[in-house]
Amino acid sequence: MTEFRPPYAHAAGAAFGAFFLYVLTLAPTTWFWDTSEYIATAHILGIPHPPGNPLFVVVGRVWSLLLAPTGLDVAVRINLLAAVTSALATGFFFLVAYRILHGWIGDRVQEIWVRRMPLVGAWLGALMGATAFTVWNQSNVNEKVYTLSVLGIAAVSWLAIRWADRKDQPGSGWLLVMAVYLMVLGSTNHLMALLPAPALGVLILVEKPRVLLDTNLLTRGVLAVVLALSFNFFLPIRSAQQPIINEGEPVCETLRGAAVAIYTNGGFGCEALAANLTREQYAKPPLSERQAPLGHQLANWFQYFDWQWARGLAVEGTPGNARLPVSLLFLGLGVGGLLLAFRSGPGGGAYLTTLAVTLTLALVYYLNFRYGYSLAPDEIDRTQREVRERDYFFIAGFHLWGFLSAMGLVGLWRWASGGGEQRRGLALAAPILVVAFIPLVFNWAWADRSDDYSARDWAYNVLQSVEPYGIIFTNGDNDTFPLWYLQEVEEIRQDVTVIVVQYLYTQWYPRQLNYHTHPDRQRAFDPEHDPGVYPAPTESPARSITRLSDAEMNQVVSGQIGQDMTVDVGPVAVQYPAGTWLGRGDRLALAIIRDSLGERPIHFASTAGLAQDLGLSRWVTRQGLTARLIMTDLSELDGMVRTSQQVGGDWVNLDTSLALAEEVFSYRGLEEREIWTDRATLNIPWHFYFLYLQLADGAAQAGLSAETVQELRERAERFAVVAQGGSRALQ
Repeated sequence: MTEFRPPYAHAAGAAFGAFFLYVLTLAPTTWFWDTSEYIATAHILGIPHPPGNPLFVVVGRVWSLLLAPTGLDVAVRINLLAAVTSALATGFFFLVAYRILHGWIGDRVQEIWVRRMPLVGAWLGALMGATAFTVWNQSNVNEKVYTLSVLGIAAVSWLAIRWADRKDQPGSGWLLVMAVYLMVLGSTNHLMALLPAPALGVLILVEKPRVLLDTNLLTRGVLAVVLALSFNFFLPIRSAQQPIINEGEPVCETLRGAAVAIYTNGGFGCEALAANLTREQYAKPPLSERQAPLGHQLANWFQYFDWQWARGLAVEGTPGNARLPVSLLFLGLGVGGLLLAFRSGPGGGAYLTTLAVTLTLALVYYLNFRYGYSLAPDEIDRTQREVRERDYFFIAGFHLWGFLSAMGLVGLWRWASGGGEQRRGLALAAPILVVAFIPLVFNWAWADRSDDYSARDWAYNVLQSVEPYGIIFTNGDNDTFPLWYLQEVEEIRQDVTVIVVQYLYTQWYPRQLNYHTHPDRQRAFDPEHDPGVYPAPTESPARSITRLSDAEMNQVVSGQIGQDMTVDVGPVAVQYPAGTWLGRGDRLALAIIRDSLGERPIHFASTAGLAQDLGLSRWVTRQGLTARLIMTDLSELDGMVRTSQQVGGDWVNLDTSLALAEEVFSYRGLEEREIWTDRATLNIPWHFYFLYLQLADGAAQAGLSAETVQELRERAERFAVVAQGGSRALQ
């Protein structure tokens, strides 16, 4: 039997092919959800939301610096990191698939095309795995940190299979040590990196269990774990330097406290760091307390599986349409690939089966999601659903399943050829391999991000709706993180203070706001980014956003007001009757508004939410994409128009809003679009639809020309098409 030689050159070619595809469809800038947060924190070495992802932040920063001489935008550089890591994962899975198929074919086959089946299967796997919808969609924009995790899973899988081949050779134990090191190091990016551990354990038990008694190997493994986890020391060290994005503020008073927190995985030690590592702020229930029935959670996984292989065959996001036959085919091919793996050898079959189960059934149980965003029945309240689709959590499983399906497809090809080694039979059965191109063809339009500037332009338009040195209170990821990106990466409108209302409920965030808005640290208004519709500022604010000290802010709690309360907000005394509930965030926001009004213009991301909760709605007027707080009788101000009840009955600063909408705002990827892939962000184009609807109504109320009113209404209708999923969704 000849020694097995891995096809590294072919694996590199497959990785390059995947990378080339991702570059063709690469996002030119940021996107919604966590994309902007991760691009911004990588750029400034900040701390993203718990657990902080230090490995990604550092790798992202180094990667960006290495690509800086190319002149590419920072967002493009970080998006390329997603493309490269995912493409490299394709290369490692290529090697795994080839080795399994090689073991299945054996060394004694004479027919050249049968001997080439492992190579054909690995190439088909690269095609099918790399073009699975979620894999592709996450590889051409850095929305999450998961492509780095998938690279770790793929690399560990190859090390595991390689160890099984060389387990009796001297020095082979280092392959296991390296696998352990990569898993634990990857956990400082995301815990997803640890998912190959059960498969690796099963492989060792099947192939050579006595290796677990090798004290030298165990010692090296422990040292590898200690070294890998040390990467988490980045969190308290960098957090103490107060970067502008410093979520959770995991600062530790002592090195010992930090070490205890890191090496007990947040069980003891430094409280702030432990809270970050254990993601305490999310308060997930125990696994025994299911947030939705397990059957629904499994159906939710199948919904995402159903998207992977032919997303474009149907607009609907739920299963049971034209995609279903393709999905069932790929499900069967993947199972066939696992059966074939056992024919290759018990170790490889056990490893891949355990890994596949871990990345699907076990992960569904562990994640314990609420009802699916779009899968939940209509009677399920939105608060009981996930806030968005969660297919990205299964990206590693979908990538792997593409390769398993290719292995099953090759087995089907050989069976269809008659099961022998005749070239003619193989040639006649070869058209069956066209199945591998289905994801490439039917996912392209849905995964392509090559001309999508929507999140970047949304952020630009929101920030330009705020006067110099203004404050804007935001509600969630999509009206916050893109603003962070624009401020930290493109350095546009850094003078604006973005306040996330929900973060005001923490102890650390209000302190940071006061710190960064102190006159010594307040970032200046840059005339280069002046929208040209506001008076130029003569000076910057003379104090922080609130007069409260850190100690006073720490004492603010949620609760009902015991007796009638009056708060002077500018010239107006706002009344709060006894029994009114005000959360900690509401009270701190009210203090910020009270102390900043007059020096800093106050804006809200919407007229509902905080402005309504604080009883300030009557003093709010639309200004571009924001709601501006003006504590006076709005009817007495020039340029103010009240819209009709049919479009909300809101006040609109018509002159300023028209100038912003028609002369300042940018709408790339927002106004005309065939497909808006992520249905959970359709509220973004709805914002623009409603803006133009109110502008048209306000223009009619103000007596502007019928032509102007009609143009505004027509533009509103164009946004309405996008807000319904794009022109293709309406066909």
